[in-house]
Amino acid sequence: MQRLYDFIRRHPTGVDTFWAVVLFGFSLLWVGSGSPAGTNVPGYLAVGALYSLVIALRRRAPEKMLVLTVLLGLVQLAFGIVPFMADFAMLVIIYTVAAHDGPRWASRLALAGGLSAATLSQLRWPLEHSSSSAATVFFTIIMTVPFALAWVLGDSLRTRRAYFAQLEERASRLEKEREAQAKVAVAAERARIARELHDVVAHNVSVMVVQADGAAYVMDSSPETAKQALETIAGTGRQALAEMRRLLGILRTGEHQEAGEYVPQPDVQQIEDLVEQVRGAGLAVDFKIEGTPRPLPSGVELTAYRIVQEALTNSRKHGGPDVGASVRLVYFDDGLGLLVEDDGRGAPQEMYEDGGADGRGHGLIGMRERVGMVGGTLDAGPRPGGGFRISALLPLKPAH
Repeated sequence: MQRLYDFIRRHPTGVDTFWAVVLFGFSLLWVGSGSPAGTNVPGYLAVGALYSLVIALRRRAPEKMLVLTVLLGLVQLAFGIVPFMADFAMLVIIYTVAAHDGPRWASRLALAGGLSAATLSQLRWPLEHSSSSAATVFFTIIMTVPFALAWVLGDSLRTRRAYFAQLEERASRLEKEREAQAKVAVAAERARIARELHDVVAHNVSVMVVQADGAAYVMDSSPETAKQALETIAGTGRQALAEMRRLLGILRTGEHQEAGEYVPQPDVQQIEDLVEQVRGAGLAVDFKIEGTPRPLPSGVELTAYRIVQEALTNSRKHGGPDVGASVRLVYFDDGLGLLVEDDGRGAPQEMYEDGGADGRGHGLIGMRERVGMVGGTLDAGPRPGGGFRISALLPLKPAH
């Protein structure tokens, strides 16, 4: 049975042609069974054949077949061809045009023709043996109902089909939007994790390298200083491992048993510890806080810490020998200001423009992305008189 349904759906014109042949066959039987065709048998056969053509091509050219049906109806009225079996094609074409998603004029013409067909038929061929006008009106209404029902059914099918098509389009659009949002979210998460990894690796590893070089330099002359440098390397390595575990914990799901290994995200209060760590690595840093310290949103706290961390790392990497730096935190009523400067040589121009050649300069790109996420502003570049300056303003409320 399913194969039959599939065949019918694949060959609609063939199915319509079959029913057209059946309708023409019944019309031949009606004409040859002593019907009122009289001597006008060729006219009935011609009209029957054309109505059968309407059935066969109703889905291929519904508007043209509707116009042909209207013309055939007028021909019947003009030449006195009494309604017979072939006129069933009128109901079919009215339903087809109403169900077809075509021009609205065709649907309106089908409705008007269907509602007027019975009335015109009664005016042309009044009921025999009936002198009551009420009976005529009742019969006309009864004959009009099938035409109205055919149009209503077709229009309802068209409306439902359009509704389902709209639902499918909406579902498809929502699915595409969800996929796009998922891709954006994945890209944003990858960028965030890349920034975190860069900050952790660049800062802590650079501190460890500086301390290791210093320890190797004074190993023979000052073992105690070398021991302190090795202790700093160990502490920095443990801190880097703790932050790496936190990042890996974000990537994992369902591994709550390792929650004890995670550490809180850095905040503004830990900037002072960061400065002390950098000082221990050999970089002279002047640290000051202006204004009244107060709790800040977690995003602002993390952004401020990472900016200072990256700026001091760049000062140590690119400032040259005997470089000094200063860090200023300014609490405003509506935000937090950061100013990190050094008096060294500064990074080359290509290091902070367009990400730099050879893929360098990602630290400053990460700064700008972080500041943009909290709705702040960042200014980074050479300082007048030498050195490098990074200035940022982080609002307490994110921009809309």
